Amino acid sequence: MDFNNITTPFYICEEALLENNLKLLDYVQEKSGAKIILALKGFAMYSTFDLVSSYLKGCTASGLYEARLAFDEFKKHKKEAEIHTYSPAFKPDEIQEIAKISNHIVFNSPNQLLKYHKIVKKINPNIEISLRINPEISASPKDIYNPCGIYSRLGTTLNNFDEELLCHVDGLNFHALCEQNVEVLQAVLFTFEKNFSPYFKNLKYINFGGGHHITKKGYDVERLINIIQVFRNKYNLDVYLEPGEAVAWQTGSLVSSVLDIFENGMSIAILDTSAEAHMPDTLAMPYRADVKGSAKAGEKKYTYRLGGNTCLAGDIMGDYSFDEKLKVGKKIIFQDQIHYTFVKNTTFNGIKLPSLVILKKDGSLKIVKEFGYEDYKQRLS
Repeated sequence: MDFNNITTPFYICEEALLENNLKLLDYVQEKSGAKIILALKGFAMYSTFDLVSSYLKGCTASGLYEARLAFDEFKKHKKEAEIHTYSPAFKPDEIQEIAKISNHIVFNSPNQLLKYHKIVKKINPNIEISLRINPEISASPKDIYNPCGIYSRLGTTLNNFDEELLCHVDGLNFHALCEQNVEVLQAVLFTFEKNFSPYFKNLKYINFGGGHHITKKGYDVERLINIIQVFRNKYNLDVYLEPGEAVAWQTGSLVSSVLDIFENGMSIAILDTSAEAHMPDTLAMPYRADVKGSAKAGEKKYTYRLGGNTCLAGDIMGDYSFDEKLKVGKKIIFQDQIHYTFVKNTTFNGIKLPSLVILKKDGSLKIVKEFGYEDYKQRLS
């Protein structure tokens, strides 16, 4: 791909790779009978929603603004698309609009459900109500991503569950995974069933949440299909999955340029991007993003510490080695940077937000969004 006419930094989503993921997810839907909806918290490039909506059933939103995005941009391409909206706590001044544009609303606690269920039903009699459950079992790799950790604020535990709520509830949601394989889902589902299946009798659906790494190489797709089929046949309930990263997994990169190179005990290259502002999960997880054409430090002839262009001392992508010396202007391509990146971007230090680019299936490059000073300024006062 010729990037010379596009100013860095920019994210580039490859349409063909995105469609490959969507086809696999659609295969899971077709074979298992489950409904898969896009978690906007992980991937919200609405310029691709014409493609995404042709495969997935709708979106899951984490509050009013994501719900509005789904309503405005996803339903534009698929009128029958479902919008599921969840929040740890809904605000009184937003609940009416959320109810109006959502097909499903998911309450985090019995308190919230009892406070709002009459309001949302009055505004939208067809809305379906769900309660998020904390199954109290998880294998999340880091505490920051563990919704079932000790003292978790996410979901209702068995001890706090009130059977009398069931007259107001159409479904139950649980979410305990983070980029994990099917055996973890099976363990969580076993505990969830053991504790909550007595309350399934009059429900319509169970939402298995997100974190399913379905599109990662080696994921046992057929086992997932079997688990869903067995569950649906056993309880005669619909099943939802709401992946975010699985939709956008390995579908594109963040392209940056080298601005400066100097020595301080080792070779350091400053880039026109930022781990802190543009790749936050590399610091939060943490994990080392793959760079095209590179290897681990010392494995190739020339090793560099790649650093971001902010004042944060820890704004570092890591140490990478290359076959040839880096030069100012060299393009550095961080791979698999489409999910949980631009949805979390900040303008810390006033650093420029990366543009959004799509590589179309016909090979053409389309710049769908560029950012400038006004995008930084409008967030301030």
